[in-house]
Amino acid sequence: MNIYVGNLPYSMDDNELRSSFSEFGAVTSASVVKDKFTGRSRGFGFVEMADAASGNQAIEAMNGRNMGGRPLVVNEARPREERPRFERGPRY
Repeated sequence: MNIYVGNLPYSMDDNELRSSFSEFGAVTSASVVKDKFTGRSRGFGFVEMADAASGNQAIEAMNGRNMGGRPLVVNEARPREERPRFERGPRY
């Protein structure tokens, strides 16, 4: 099960994210999304749990939990929507 974790403290890294969810079951992967230009955390990430039962338990327990002074937003990740690419018109 893929889980979205929002409102992360900007100081959190992949290992901290993994360890905070590992108490609920096997974590397949955990990654904090970083800005591709600055390398700074964008304040959200994704955790992949080995099975749906532990994933649901993690969502229930972690949603709203205070971490680094910020309440986490945790829910099942939805597939990314296809966004149309911005096409530049002719320059005059």
